[in-house]
Amino acid sequence: MLRRMVKNLAKRLGYDIIQRSPVDRLGGYEMYHYRKADGTFDYEKYREVQTEGNKRKIENVWVLEENIAFLADYIKRRIPEVKFGLCHGTRRGKEQEYFRKYLGCDVLGTEISDTAEQFPDTIQWDFHEVKPEWIDAVDFIYSNAFDHSYDPRACLNAWMRCVRPGGLCILEHTNSHARANQLDPFGAEVSVMPYLILTWSEGKFSVRELLDAPVKPSNVEYMQYLIIERF
Repeated sequence: MLRRMVKNLAKRLGYDIIQRSPVDRLGGYEMYHYRKADGTFDYEKYREVQTEGNKRKIENVWVLEENIAFLADYIKRRIPEVKFGLCHGTRRGKEQEYFRKYLGCDVLGTEISDTAEQFPDTIQWDFHEVKPEWIDAVDFIYSNAFDHSYDPRACLNAWMRCVRPGGLCILEHTNSHARANQLDPFGAEVSVMPYLILTWSEGKFSVRELLDAPVKPSNVEYMQYLIIERF
């Protein structure tokens, strides 16, 4: 009622009140913004949405063991002595389980939800943040959850600070990563990703190659891996 009265008053004064869309479309990609009433970033809302989404999908396992075995083989060819890896946004922790199996090294997973403690080798952690001991100390980072970032530029730069020179960051990308929504606030076509990464990197890293996954779920059109190398 009050909202309608305000809109009617504004209209009589010659103004139209248009609700701002939470999704901005900027240069080939989309961002969903978590905004408070005053327009500032609502971090608590972001955590709430991500945690609720995690718990709603907690029984679902997205990652496929065949694909992790494929990526592990690629990593071993690029980095002969792999010692430590990070997997971000892992829900049930299968990513680090499979990488540990095929690489025989220490791999830690992060998950923003408090369900993290339920799964081995997983810590509750916002992947936009960096532990000091990770800086320049990670051989590889893997994630299929980069679309859950509220600030992809800052997020990727944080990850690449952790990757040692010559190390790799592997981002899984499917057609479902192309559109932004409340749970997946970042969306971009795979064809745009190398350009965005090059722009965000400021010369510190770039996409080395784009690999097709050997196996993909039936509900996606394609599954590819952006291999990002730190200089």
